[in-house]
Amino acid sequence: MKALMKTTKAAKPAEVEKKWHLIDADGLVVGRLATIVANILRGKHKPSFTPHVDCGDHVVIVNADKVRFTGRKLAQKTYYKHTGYAGGLKEITAGKVLEGRFPERVLEKAIERMIPRGPLGRQQMRSLHLYSGTDHPHGGQNPEILDVAGMNRKNKVGA
Repeated sequence: MKALMKTTKAAKPAEVEKKWHLIDADGLVVGRLATIVANILRGKHKPSFTPHVDCGDHVVIVNADKVRFTGRKLAQKTYYKHTGYAGGLKEITAGKVLEGRFPERVLEKAIERMIPRGPLGRQQMRSLHLYSGTDHPHGGQNPEILDVAGMNRKNKVGA
């Protein structure tokens, strides 16, 4: 009877092997890119995925300031923050954030909100490295280049 039983092996933190991935975000849609990156950060692309262990890989994203939105989200999507004072609710549109000082925050917040909250989610977010330009300091890790644009085209019907 033991030969017929299948057992699932949970990964231990010491057994996890982390790889490095490089993504060029130039011209990619924010939400579609964020879902792919969130799954890689969590480790859901691996057969050894374990929900309570950080199985994810490191992701380096360059050209994070050149992402795009579909429809009229650039003008209509608003981000809120609170100053901590009474009546201190501030709002800013996605277009203003992309034109501002830290345009990579649009992509960072989209990915962060797809990762579970808590200590494990914060640990997984530390594996995300965002850069506005094409330069990044992670060349020594030899990140493998992911063609996210090709992934989106493959998944669409009729492409």
